[in-house]
Amino acid sequence: MKNNFFCIRSSVNVLLKPKKSSKVSSQLIYGEKFKVISRGKNYAKIKNFYDKYIGYISINKFRSDHKPTHKVKVLKTKIYLRKKDKIKPSNSFLPFLSEIEILKSKKDMVMFEKNKWIKQKEILPINSKINDCKKIFRLFLNCPYKWGGRSYKGIDCSALIQMYYKYNRKFFPRDTIDQVRIKRGQKIKRSFSKGDIIFWNGHVAVCLNSKILIHAYGPRKKVLIMPIKKTINLIRETANLEVKKIFSI
Repeated sequence: MKNNFFCIRSSVNVLLKPKKSSKVSSQLIYGEKFKVISRGKNYAKIKNFYDKYIGYISINKFRSDHKPTHKVKVLKTKIYLRKKDKIKPSNSFLPFLSEIEILKSKKDMVMFEKNKWIKQKEILPINSKINDCKKIFRLFLNCPYKWGGRSYKGIDCSALIQMYYKYNRKFFPRDTIDQVRIKRGQKIKRSFSKGDIIFWNGHVAVCLNSKILIHAYGPRKKVLIMPIKKTINLIRETANLEVKKIFSI
């Protein structure tokens, strides 16, 4: 359909309002499908097909005929440019979970756009799944914290959790306020295990085992691993927030 498009930039900011000064609420990643709801002079109101998230993007060129076959499995994969039969590295990358269409293969490289190549070992078929959640969450360790971010350039706490579900072809909402409503869970838990998702009001983290968790933590401005009980106490002391809900991946 004419109103359905795919993002063909590394990432595109999705804004709360159709103006330059608006806060970033989310991002589109390369290859993500979205619907244009309406168009203004400089901005378009869009809905992300994956999580139904609605916001505004600066009007730019987008593709309507994309047929993704593979996805990026590493935090970021370098884009190589082919010129005069030579492939040279550029300064650009595709982020984790970018969905590409392989147009051509040569040795250990694949072409996803005209004269644009990435390493074959850094992608997998689009329907591939990873059941070990730690492999995905640890990719983002030490990435900058960025409100609305969904990539190596910056990511927020709810996007970090969402990326696991999206990789495994499962729906999961964008924001913590909606994520916490997905499943029934416990408010109080004396012991924790791998894959437990801990929710506070406006924040979320996931347990890597019974003692440590990982989260995109705004006060520390990055994704980091912390002791579970220490984190719960820290958030109680600094933000006056108690654990709201816990459920397992």
